[in-house]
Amino acid sequence: MKGCIKERSPGHWAIILDQRDPATGKRKRKWHSFTGTKRAAQLECARLISETSDGAYVEPSKLALAQFFDRWLKHIKPNVSPRTHERYEQIATKNIVPLLGAKILSKLQPIDISEAYGKALENGRRDGKGGLSPRTVHHMHRVLFSALGQAERWRLIPRNPAALLEKRDRPKIERKPVRTIDANSTAAAFDAARERRLFIPLILATLCGLRRGEITALRWRSVDLDNGQLAVVASTEQTDAGTIREKEAKSGRARTIAMPAMAVEELRRWRVMQAEELLRLGVRGDDDRHVVTQADGSPLQPRSLTHSVSEFLKEWRVTLHGLRHSHASHMLASNIHPKIVQERLGHSSIAITMDIYSHLMPNMQGEAAAAVDVAMRAAINKRTDDVG
Repeated sequence: MKGCIKERSPGHWAIILDQRDPATGKRKRKWHSFTGTKRAAQLECARLISETSDGAYVEPSKLALAQFFDRWLKHIKPNVSPRTHERYEQIATKNIVPLLGAKILSKLQPIDISEAYGKALENGRRDGKGGLSPRTVHHMHRVLFSALGQAERWRLIPRNPAALLEKRDRPKIERKPVRTIDANSTAAAFDAARERRLFIPLILATLCGLRRGEITALRWRSVDLDNGQLAVVASTEQTDAGTIREKEAKSGRARTIAMPAMAVEELRRWRVMQAEELLRLGVRGDDDRHVVTQADGSPLQPRSLTHSVSEFLKEWRVTLHGLRHSHASHMLASNIHPKIVQERLGHSSIAITMDIYSHLMPNMQGEAAAAVDVAMRAAINKRTDDVG
């Protein structure tokens, strides 16, 4: 293969590559535009010749990023959950495309992405009332990184420009301490909710650390009241469009949770009450029935649970998910090992648990230091007594 450069105007060059069509043997010419010095144009020409000879050359495409997103979203739809696909589509079409959608995919550069993130932080809200949060911009980066990674694998671009952005090139996310409630406030909330249908969800979140979707997906067949255990094997997912489905537990891992005696007692009581409710409706309860149901025995939708519990918990200024965090904070305050906390909460790694609850660690550090001090002083005093 041969190549040459031709100056079109000062600082603007045409790079011409001569090659043979493998099917016909006829000579073909590929033209590329380049802006820069003559030396830079010669280096670019040499690079293109080398990549073409090695089979690493990617044909420039006029496909815009917005058009590519349409193809990518269709491609991933069978491979992700409906809620995940819905969220990716929202971020791509409502946050990224307004900033970068008109860019030609093959010409997208890291600096374009960085500038887009800056604009999103400054005035990225669709209602015109300011910028997006650093966390939202972080989600934008994850979606863009994934999409451009697929473009690279499809050989639409030579490399993923989002992968060239380092962590320091993206907005820093400041993790806020999670709001929880103490044992006294929890007891007060339990007393107020005892005769309401949301009492059992509060029990499962606070005493067992279940997520919202895990609460609504829990069935009696997964609850072993005799041995005081429940198995978290599924989670309910609900999209903005109203689609509801049960999927495997988060992180793809089922887990078994030992229940406190109070949880076992309340679940026993509730099972009897639920069975009586169903009998009045002419329905027979069985192990396949959901633990948390509506008055007619049908499963409770995740967002309906959030709405009812949020209204109820306003007095204590905590959310349903905050009760799950309260479960973790109560354990850590009682010096339960973080590994046990991780297993009960279903985090994929102990690092996630430590990161989320790091604000509780200083107290544990102080207690650990005091324990070491006591042990060492006892050993030193014993040694002194033995020598004396």
